[in-house]
Amino acid sequence: MRPLDGVQLLDLTRLLPGAYATLLLADLGAEVIKVEDPRGGDTMRTLRGGPSDYFAPLNRGKRSVTLDLRSPEAAAVLDALIAGADVLIESFRPSTATRLRVDAATLRARHPRLICASISGFGQSGPYVERAAHDINYQALAGLLRPPQLPGPLVGDVGSAHQAALAIVAALVERARTGLGSTIDISIHEAALAWSIFPTTGDLAQARYNVYETADGRWLAMGGLEEKFWAGFCERLGLSLAATVDEVRARLRTRTRDAWLAHFEDADVCLTAVYAPEEVAADPHIAARAAMPGSADIPAPALGADTDAVLDAAGVDAAERARLRAAGVI
Repeated sequence: MRPLDGVQLLDLTRLLPGAYATLLLADLGAEVIKVEDPRGGDTMRTLRGGPSDYFAPLNRGKRSVTLDLRSPEAAAVLDALIAGADVLIESFRPSTATRLRVDAATLRARHPRLICASISGFGQSGPYVERAAHDINYQALAGLLRPPQLPGPLVGDVGSAHQAALAIVAALVERARTGLGSTIDISIHEAALAWSIFPTTGDLAQARYNVYETADGRWLAMGGLEEKFWAGFCERLGLSLAATVDEVRARLRTRTRDAWLAHFEDADVCLTAVYAPEEVAADPHIAARAAMPGSADIPAPALGADTDAVLDAAGVDAAERARLRAAGVI
């Protein structure tokens, strides 16, 4: 048994934040039904003009149902799906959610036990609610960008996914007490803003917290903020505690990366390799913990692969499904 076994979640989101939020919940046992547009599905399926590198790992283990939410006939089908669902999550701009009648006010008026979660760029209120933006924009407004450098991790997208998953789990606990659902408003901008309270690596950069190139053009990362780790590092290198960045850099350029890693193998210091992307999966610790995303046995679904089975379970019979399919609704 997993903690969320028996919980059913309708996922109306597109792109990364919603997909990652529902993946976290699926890994906890929730049944995730991904509701996609019949005309191509989630944009993430075809990012970069072909099968997306993102879609498969983010949507493993989910089920896919096609439904054109813009069709007037979609409301009855969605209602049938909601009847068996605990949570609905969407990622539309507020005006779009209202127009499609998938906003929390509309849905919870008919389904008071439903937990409605929204992940949107700027939340459900304020002057920016209808603005188009992506992670680079949220990081820019949160003061996280350092031009001309481009952002690295998508901290807004990933952070908002974690916030949404946590809020949904909390809402399920609350519903167990009260019998009522709730409305969750997640802002990707505010998820990025949360990172601005932490110091940046630029603020920390010094000899003991830096990256260093080795003789073979590869890199090591040193994170010896605590005195004991820095002291152990300097002792193993034969340097004083007052060693400068240039002194450490010169010493580490005398051997290859792997030679230095072997030299420090038994030392209690915060020194690691800087991996290239293709090296990550070969790390023995990741292999031992089976920690790579996408390792689940159940792959991501083909577009609409579960439409008939899911709608049949929701009470939409074969004749009605045939009619809806002919009309392009599913």
